Amino acid sequence: MPFTRTPTPRELRSDLVLAAVMFAGAVLSAALSSIAEVYGDEQAELWTALVYAAVITAPLAVRRRWPGIVAIITALAYFAAVTIKVPEIYVGNIAMFVGLYTVGAWMNDRRRALVVRVGIIVGMFIWLIITMYRDAISEADKADVAAGAFSPYVAFMMIQILLNVLYFGGAYYFGERSWHAAVQRSVLEQRTIELEREREVTAAQAVALDRVRIARELHDVVAHHVSVMGVQAGAARLVLDQDQEQSRRILAGIESSARDAIRELRQLLETLRTPGDSSDAASTVTLADIADLAEASTAAGLPTEYAVIGDPVPVPSVVAVNLYRIAQESLTNARRHAGPGATADVRVRYDEDGVEVEVVNTGRAVGALRPGLGQLGMRERAAASGGTLEITPRTPGGLRVRARVPLQPEPHAPIPRAAEGTLS
Repeated sequence: MPFTRTPTPRELRSDLVLAAVMFAGAVLSAALSSIAEVYGDEQAELWTALVYAAVITAPLAVRRRWPGIVAIITALAYFAAVTIKVPEIYVGNIAMFVGLYTVGAWMNDRRRALVVRVGIIVGMFIWLIITMYRDAISEADKADVAAGAFSPYVAFMMIQILLNVLYFGGAYYFGERSWHAAVQRSVLEQRTIELEREREVTAAQAVALDRVRIARELHDVVAHHVSVMGVQAGAARLVLDQDQEQSRRILAGIESSARDAIRELRQLLETLRTPGDSSDAASTVTLADIADLAEASTAAGLPTEYAVIGDPVPVPSVVAVNLYRIAQESLTNARRHAGPGATADVRVRYDEDGVEVEVVNTGRAVGALRPGLGQLGMRERAAASGGTLEITPRTPGGLRVRARVPLQPEPHAPIPRAAEGTLS
């Protein structure tokens, strides 16, 4: 969209003030010029100066509204006043300069602005050259000598031409400069608005991401521990009348699971309250804690083997938390969906390129993965750590979940699209 410059009410009021000040100055200049007889005996009557003062200054009150018309009126009035020798030349010069400047600074049609200014300048020089030679010949006749190229009068007129070149050139230059400065300000303002909109969008996205992260953490913590307590409660109900000692051990396990859930929820709240980026907040969860998940899974009725392959290396806390949650969610889903008699195997592998957590469970055959929040959360965690996630059904039954995070994750690491779907 082309740039257009529109005056503000304050600028329009300032034009009224400028016109009033210029009129007062023109009246004073006319009075002093008349007394000083700047044109000698050929000077026009004083009343013509008063009319000229009104004609040359009144259009300035609307110079930003109609800059082209104002410039033409002031130029014609000035040429006419000089031709008939109206006793006022100084304020007229200023008014014509302001009119020419305003065309360059405020006229939105740039081609028309160029035509108006060039027309005024060319007309002025033609008029000035004609007047110069007419007056030169007149002066030569009075002196009874031939007018030559090096006549003193012609030299004086050449000085006037040079002064007018500077005069009109300055009006043209400063008008163009003002227009381009306004264009640059408009671009900066537009960019500022766009940056503000982007900042608002970024803030909204950050809030949405925080909500997703909080929901994911709550899902992982609550789903895991409630699932364990549900399985333990069911087992306690079955043996309550037959083996009270076993029932007490199961109830103790339920109490332990409840305490673990409260502890993890408290840790989650402390992490969320930590100023700054929560992803960098200190966490007590490490990859070694996955062994505790395997023990808890076994206690909850899903026999789980745990193994570490390779030499453990330090990993960032956010990577440890994400891999821990992926393993936790995988075991939770196995307990809920694998069926009776299922087993699980958890392996943590370290190699030169990265770290990998693999959870394999036996049990019911899985034909297609059902949509849900569990797998979605695991994929988001793997992607957040710059890693990949694979979830594939096993032919004998059960699932294989493999999450791998490079030691130096590459930006925008792709997530395999194999086995689309999520577990609830």
